[in-house]
Amino acid sequence: MSMLYREGPDGEKLSAIGFGCMRLPQKAGLIDEKEAIREIHHAIEKGINYFDTAVPYHLGASEPFLGRALAGGLREKVNIATKLPHWAVKSRDDMDAILERQLANLRTDRIDYYLLHSIAADSWAKLKNLGVKDFLKDAKRCGKIRHYGFSYHGDKRSFKEILDDFDWEFCQLQYNYIDADSQAGTEGIEYAGRKGIPVIVMEPLHGGILAKKLPKDVTDIFDSAPVKRTPAEWSFRWILNRPEIAVVLSGMNSIEQIDENTATASDALPNAMSEEELAVIEAVKQKYAEKIKISCTGCRYCMPCPFHVNIPECFAAYNNYHMFNRNFTNKLQYLGRMGGVLSDRSFAGMCRKCGKCKKACPQGIDIPKELAKVSSEMEGPTFKVQIFLMKLAMPLQAKLAMLGRKRK
Repeated sequence: MSMLYREGPDGEKLSAIGFGCMRLPQKAGLIDEKEAIREIHHAIEKGINYFDTAVPYHLGASEPFLGRALAGGLREKVNIATKLPHWAVKSRDDMDAILERQLANLRTDRIDYYLLHSIAADSWAKLKNLGVKDFLKDAKRCGKIRHYGFSYHGDKRSFKEILDDFDWEFCQLQYNYIDADSQAGTEGIEYAGRKGIPVIVMEPLHGGILAKKLPKDVTDIFDSAPVKRTPAEWSFRWILNRPEIAVVLSGMNSIEQIDENTATASDALPNAMSEEELAVIEAVKQKYAEKIKISCTGCRYCMPCPFHVNIPECFAAYNNYHMFNRNFTNKLQYLGRMGGVLSDRSFAGMCRKCGKCKKACPQGIDIPKELAKVSSEMEGPTFKVQIFLMKLAMPLQAKLAMLGRKRK
């Protein structure tokens, strides 16, 4: 099976699956370079030719890593996408300086797909006043970028206004069957399609929620479907069913994920899903809508927290707790991970409502308010006592396990 390619700007052929470099494999908190390079090289062998990174990914390490990973002639086989961090821009000179640094990080003389990162109405207005339109045109004219676009997490109205305000060549949107009616959503994708602007999709699995540890009632729906697919395959096929989509980005961090996703992309044609298959997704969508409490995708724009709360992990644990019918195991995992038993303390109750995270969140989540809910339900008044007891129990448990081995 070979990769299917779709049309990008100017009819360029882009792999239906793109490689997102925001969630690369890690070791001791850093990119596991040996494994990540192995995976990127494997992805290229499987036909992936679109690699997406950005300044904030892996705390600034993603761009330089990708530059190293594509050494030895591989860079010429792929398209690199990265983004201008609008929050770091105070002048036109800043735009030029950031681009030069990105070119150096990526070890290239051009960036194929250059985006304004996660813009909204206010940040677009600021960038326009600073001359971003001329910057993009000048950078393209001198060959430092080939195509310009923007990524977006806001509402439908502002998306259309921004799309109409410049001669964009592509755009990047969050899209999956859970988010079909939120942010720009299906309405925004169709609007871009009518204007002939290719769409790159991010967060196709809603931060992994749609592929891992599915609740039983969701699994039951998939199991009763007329065709047997993994949850990830269902999600990718549903997105690729739309003709407006050029690339679906996937933050793959294993060879198995790369193989599965590229196999899916080898025959996922637009408008190929049957009405019966679409009904399966609709049923799953409704079931998830009943369960998910906080629409966090784990993008980590809210991090680091000044008070050391691991915001995405707190929300993920809270969502998992509710998706799996308030399973006690999820609470126990929260206690161990967030409470400081297995790692540094990072629980929701440490929030001091400074508001920094709320301003940074592309989903528009009132993070301090939601963290208060997490704290109330996942922690409670005896949480610190539970942490203390668990810290006492963990070494004892290890000793008992070792004694058991010796007896055998």
